[in-house]
Amino acid sequence: MTTGKRKRISELLTAEVEKMAAAPEWGSPETAEESEEMKGRSLGRDPLEVLGPDILLMVMKLVDACSAALSASVSRGWNRVVASDHLWGPLCEELFKGKAHIPRSSMFRGAKKLAVYSMSMIDAKRKRIVKEDLCDHVWEFHFKMSAPEYWLNLDPWWRGLGPPMRRYFHPDGSQTADPGDLVWGGHECAFSIVTSYVGEEGRIRRHYVRINRWEEMTVSRREDWSWEMANQLCCYNSIPDSHKVGTGPFFPVC
Repeated sequence: MTTGKRKRISELLTAEVEKMAAAPEWGSPETAEESEEMKGRSLGRDPLEVLGPDILLMVMKLVDACSAALSASVSRGWNRVVASDHLWGPLCEELFKGKAHIPRSSMFRGAKKLAVYSMSMIDAKRKRIVKEDLCDHVWEFHFKMSAPEYWLNLDPWWRGLGPPMRRYFHPDGSQTADPGDLVWGGHECAFSIVTSYVGEEGRIRRHYVRINRWEEMTVSRREDWSWEMANQLCCYNSIPDSHKVGTGPFFPVC
């Protein structure tokens, strides 16, 4: 939480406590000392008890998502307020803006929005691609400058005559292209995902995708949660989903 947000929250809490201290149900203090004593008693109490759930929810909307999630562990009362879909629904909408793919693991029916947000953030940090990622998306394909000139001349994207070619991965381990694709040529094509681990903690040592016997392709993740696979000859990019229904693995993958 930034210093500015922390200061804003402190000011809001103090202002609300002072309002409640001056309210009729608190009684009318006869001296300044009694007034300060009443404020001190209110400041020492649980903010949820002093402010009520509605004001606390307003305060939580001013903090970052990480701080809001942590505050849900303060108590059961805080959890009921902070875990509300009224808070996390808008945060999820903001999180998903501009994202190419929404993780399927966060789209379980009836899931709380806090859980949806958390699962999405976990998946966003994932660097290991799985078969569901390959098969759920349509992929743009184009050659790189280092590819042989013959292939470059067949690539409409490279020649500036059209968009990148498209490739499709299938659950049976095969790959296809659009009809009339000059580069494709109708040959059989298969893919495999290779991951090796090292150490007791299972740290990933190598992770790549191989198509037929071509050079292995390194895998990377972009800020919009899309995927890129590339080697010295060509590059694959996942196309953003047209419908945000959830794609990728059904369960979290490290």
